[in-house]
Amino acid sequence: MKLRTDISAVAAAIAFAAACCAQAAAASTPTNVRYDPDWTSLDGRPLPGWYDQAKFGVFIHWGVYSVPAFGSEWFWMNWKGRRGPTYVNFMTKNYKPGFTYQEFGPQFTAEFFDPMQWASIIKDSGAKYVVLTSKHHEGYTLWPSKTSFGWNSVDVGPHRDLVGELSRAIRSLNTTRFGLYHSLYEWFNPLWIQDKQANLTTRHFATEKVLPELYELVNNYKPEIIWSDGEWEAPDTYWDSLNFLSWLYNDSPVKDTVVVNDRWGGDTLCKHGGFLTCADRYQPGKLVTRKWENAMTIDKYSWSYRRNARSLDVYTIKKLIAQLVETVSFGGNLLLNIGPTSDGMIPPLYEERLLQIGQWLSVNGESIFNSKPWPNCQNDTQNPHLWYTQGNVSSIIYAIVLQWPDDNLLESACLDKSDIASIVMLDTQSKLKWTQNKEGGLIVKLEDKSKIKTHWGWALRVTLNST
Repeated sequence: MKLRTDISAVAAAIAFAAACCAQAAAASTPTNVRYDPDWTSLDGRPLPGWYDQAKFGVFIHWGVYSVPAFGSEWFWMNWKGRRGPTYVNFMTKNYKPGFTYQEFGPQFTAEFFDPMQWASIIKDSGAKYVVLTSKHHEGYTLWPSKTSFGWNSVDVGPHRDLVGELSRAIRSLNTTRFGLYHSLYEWFNPLWIQDKQANLTTRHFATEKVLPELYELVNNYKPEIIWSDGEWEAPDTYWDSLNFLSWLYNDSPVKDTVVVNDRWGGDTLCKHGGFLTCADRYQPGKLVTRKWENAMTIDKYSWSYRRNARSLDVYTIKKLIAQLVETVSFGGNLLLNIGPTSDGMIPPLYEERLLQIGQWLSVNGESIFNSKPWPNCQNDTQNPHLWYTQGNVSSIIYAIVLQWPDDNLLESACLDKSDIASIVMLDTQSKLKWTQNKEGGLIVKLEDKSKIKTHWGWALRVTLNST
């Protein structure tokens, strides 16, 4: 993908950088500002600086849907709600007549779940935050929710507080922030169905189920990210999102560091909240003025574990590194999803991908973490495999090349006529030579590829002479 470097693009970059700098400065210390329960006030809260600096997180979809492990995490809805032929045939062929979704609950055993092992893998991936599905649309909670009797991980299945165990393990390593996904609606909850049948003139589900859960999660587990979902069938007034967020920002135990997304009502997506998600796998392909996140999956077709997934269904490490680089170049964060098995294992191929990303970041992370978009250029106008970020000072530019040139000569249009003091390859810390191309652009002489340790992408630190 190419981004044309023109006046509008530069203006967008400057606006984005200014907003990020203002947010980081304002959020570096607690303030006494109070936020009212309206979007104008809530959207005016500075995004805590840690989130923009983090760049990379791990998403975890885990629940009862991990037992059938067929299709996706929408298994129950696709089977019983939509009566999808593929799902109906799967159940008819493999389960007794009259089998109910609730009967999968006891089979969600998490018998091999080792929270410290998960935390270690996530740490080694280089991720700076993790988001666990505390409750998906099926309504099953991974903690002993007081409003989900008989349908939570302590009462049914593993008989463990999975949220609590993972939160403690993550925090014990002191490298990764802990966050929680929470679905507002539940497909088949009787209270939700009752409110829908009343055209949402009643709010029993919101007041008796959803809001108590949210306050319980925040007070008990202190997540620094609340990744809301399942908002689209009701407005924010039904969910009482404004009052909850006002409390979260003003009086909650995480008021100074918590970040939230944009899924708080049918009319809030891509408009309101702390950072924008806009859609699953969101990739705007340009600079936007608000902080955003690309939540995507390692499995191309499902957020949850699938027993019938093939290796071809899983993104290659080269593709994942490219997604990370492109996302960060345009000012976003990458939230990369994995789906563990019902017995609590991270599938080996997912683990391998995470560790490969960690290996790449251990060498090239300087070009990713704490960076911001380069106002001049994000994707080179001549070389589509060359991307740019800017360091925490304007005289440091990172050029990240995702395809090694055959002749070891890297051509850059965006670095043309730049006043360069040095170019260093992060992999070897070697200084590189460069020349101006007579036809325009810069030519950087790379080292022989046989001397390079890393694969999949290579970052160069370009230092400009101070003006």
